[in-house]
Amino acid sequence: MADRTAAANAETQIFHDAAHDTAGRVKWYAGRVAIYGILLIWTVVCLFPIYWTFTTSFKLAPDVMQGNLVPFVDFQPKWKGFDSLGLSPRLIGQESTVREEFLKRFTNSAVVALSASALAVVLGSMSAYGLSRFRYRFGFMRNPDISFFFLSQLILPPVVLALPFLVLYKQLDLLDTRIGLILLYTLTVLPIVVWIMRDQFLSIPVELEEAALVDGLSIWGAFLTIVLPIALPGMVAAFILCLVLTWNEYFFAALLTSTEAKTLPVMVASQTGSQGINWWAMAALSSAAILPLIIIGVLLERYIIRGMAAGAVK
Repeated sequence: MADRTAAANAETQIFHDAAHDTAGRVKWYAGRVAIYGILLIWTVVCLFPIYWTFTTSFKLAPDVMQGNLVPFVDFQPKWKGFDSLGLSPRLIGQESTVREEFLKRFTNSAVVALSASALAVVLGSMSAYGLSRFRYRFGFMRNPDISFFFLSQLILPPVVLALPFLVLYKQLDLLDTRIGLILLYTLTVLPIVVWIMRDQFLSIPVELEEAALVDGLSIWGAFLTIVLPIALPGMVAAFILCLVLTWNEYFFAALLTSTEAKTLPVMVASQTGSQGINWWAMAALSSAAILPLIIIGVLLERYIIRGMAAGAVK
C-alpha cells in the first residue's frame, strides 16, 4: 500500500513538474515573440521614411499625390527623379548642367563634413584627454564644470548666432567658402566630442599609462601607443555622430553660402518652383545624400558597436 502511494505521489510530482516546465517554456516563447514583435514594428517605423524617399524618386506626379507605395503593384517605377538630376541610365553619358551642379554640392558636403568631423575629433579628443587625466581650475570652475560648459554650448539656439556669425564672416571674408563652414561646423560638434571622449578616457585605467611611463615612454608616447588604440572605437563613434550632424546641417549652410560653397541639404530644400514641390527630384537628391552615410555606417559598424559597448555613446 505504501509503495502504491509513493508511486502515485511520484507520478503526481512528475506531472506537476512537466506542467510547470511547459508553462515556463510558453511564457519564455511568448516573451521572445513580444520583444521581437516590438523590435520589428520599431524597425519598420525607422526604415519607412527611407523606403518612402527612395521609392518616391521613381514615381510620377500622380503616383506621389495618390500615395502609391508598392512598386510594380501600385505604380510602375520610372527614372523621373534621377532624370531631373541627369543621373538616370539614359542621361548618365550625356552632358548635364544639373548633374554638374549636384556633383559640386555633393563634393562641398563631403569635404566640409569630413574635414569638420576629423578636426573636431582630433581637438575634442585632446581636450577630453586633458580633462580626464589632469585637474584644472579656472576661477570657480573645476573639471566637471568645464565639461558641462562644453556641453552647455549645445543649448544655445543656432538662430541666436546667425547675425554675429554673418557679420564676423563678412569681416573675415569667409562668406560662401568651404573653410568658413568647416570652422563653424567644428565648433558646433566639438562639445559632443569632448563629452563623449571624456567618458571614454575615464574608462581606461590610468595604471596602463603609468606602466608605459615607467618603461620609458613619454606622455605623448603613452597616449599614442596605449590609450589611442583602446579609445579608437569611441573616437570612430564620435566621428560618425559628427559626420551625420554636419552632413545634414542646413541652417548655417543656407545662411553663409550662396553659390560656391552651397551644400547638398541646401540643394535638396531648393527643389521648389511655381508649380509646387518637385517631389521626385527632392527624393532622388535625398536618396543620394542618405547613401554615403549608410555605406559608412555599414563599413564601420564594428567600431560603432564597440564604442557604444564601451560607453562612448550614452
